[in-house]
Amino acid sequence: MSDVRHVLVLPDRDAAEEVAEMLRERFAVDEEPRLVRDALAGEDDAEDAQWLVVLRDESERLDPAELDAFAGEWDGWREEP
Repeated sequence: MSDVRHVLVLPDRDAAEEVAEMLRERFAVDEEPRLVRDALAGEDDAEDAQWLVVLRDESERLDPAELDAFAGEWDGWREEP
């Protein structure tokens, strides 16, 4: 198995939490996605942070384009490795 990871970038925590929950329903992921706060360079305010949803895909069954479109529903995107 490989160590493929997908990183979805979302504009805020609420969007990231909703995306993490919906990933299970829409894509039937087995593993709980990780949420990570990513402060923007030079920003001290917690409101000025993007949130990352990190998802392992060892079987490489998830389509990157579908994940990108899915994240786009919350004004986010899939970050290319």
